[in-house]
Amino acid sequence: MRRIVLFTLVLVLVAAVALPAQRNARAQGNSIVDIAVADGRFTTLVAAVQAAGLADTLATGGPFTVFAPTDQAFANVLNLLGISAADLLADKALLTDILLYHVVAGSVTSDKVASLTSAKTLQGSSIEIAPGDTGF
Repeated sequence: MRRIVLFTLVLVLVAAVALPAQRNARAQGNSIVDIAVADGRFTTLVAAVQAAGLADTLATGGPFTVFAPTDQAFANVLNLLGISAADLLADKALLTDILLYHVVAGSVTSDKVASLTSAKTLQGSSIEIAPGDTGF
């Protein structure tokens, strides 16, 4: 359990980018996964969402906002914990828990995120939101 908490806390703190399902993108048929793929900095996140079986939920449900860890954030945390991306992707229950910890209901735009101090995640926990660089 401690490993889950550490992993999710570090991912939230390290280079997370809010990816709201923007109205224009959604109107054009682009899901959060499509937006992440198009950006190019979220290949590990996309692989994780697909491995957990959450791609369809993010595409058809919502709206949702994903505090999306970049590939570099995943690499930093995996290195810190001494596990591989393959190890993480193989544990569907852990992966689902971690991913849902990074998703909040609703479309939270960047100007709204800047004024928040916390948000309740789909995993059930609240995350603290603070502006600034974490140093990673």
